Amino acid sequence: MKKLSPFVLGLSLAVAGSTLAAAQQMSGTTSVPKILQITREYVKPYKGGATHDKTEGAFVQAMTKAKWPTHYIALNSLSGKLRSLYFTQYESLEAWERDSAAVEKNSVLATELERASVADGELLDSVDQGVFVFSDELSFHARADLSQQRFLEISAYNVRPGHTKEWNELVKLVKSGYEKAGIDAHWGTFQLIYGGQGGRYLVLSAHKTLAEVDNDFLNDKLFEKALGEDGLKQLGTLIQASIESSEHNLYQFNPRQSYVPVEWVKSDPTFWKPKAAAPAAKPAMENEKAKP
Repeated sequence: MKKLSPFVLGLSLAVAGSTLAAAQQMSGTTSVPKILQITREYVKPYKGGATHDKTEGAFVQAMTKAKWPTHYIALNSLSGKLRSLYFTQYESLEAWERDSAAVEKNSVLATELERASVADGELLDSVDQGVFVFSDELSFHARADLSQQRFLEISAYNVRPGHTKEWNELVKLVKSGYEKAGIDAHWGTFQLIYGGQGGRYLVLSAHKTLAEVDNDFLNDKLFEKALGEDGLKQLGTLIQASIESSEHNLYQFNPRQSYVPVEWVKSDPTFWKPKAAAPAAKPAMENEKAKP
């Protein structure tokens, strides 16, 4: 849980999103989270980078100091409007409620998180939150361990009201095409249940390098061949019938803003526990005499 959750702060839920294989194994397990809570921050122009890392670091320090059992991962946008996403997984809504209540009872942690929120808020245009539920039927070979992944593709689909049946058929057709083509594709799908309009699905695929994304583009031809002319025609019909709109974006994992399990840190300490940047060298004093 990054920041105090709506149960504590009374924040409204609202996110436009993504889906997941992403918060998987945040607690050292290999199961996909049933509930995914996403906090989305829109950062003011030129207030990102090291400046945002510093304010977000206060949350990480507070959680680390408290040895809090609930972890989260942070991602920064590489496309679209400047923003950061924070993923927290739960086994149920009840588990989310228990976590929020525990934070509220921990006065020291709650105070530190509230102080960090005020400082972080100075850098932000807006903040919203959403809650998503995992759909195994709409997912495909979702990856369980993201500790070695560095990039995340997020596609958000808004399904036309009354056309969920066509949407499910569309995903089923796409999955069969990938299976037939033998393409090593993977994604996790989550459906928005709180925080926005109904019929919103997030599809998420993680990558270790962007070269993997290049390969995905090359695989498009294999997918089209596997579906064949009739399959592609059916695909187009289902897309037109079921999808009202879609958005696709690329994100990069940010270890400085993430609070991850110790197992993740041990798996790659160079990435998940980066060294602090060295302080800038002090400029020479104007009146300092040049040495011979």
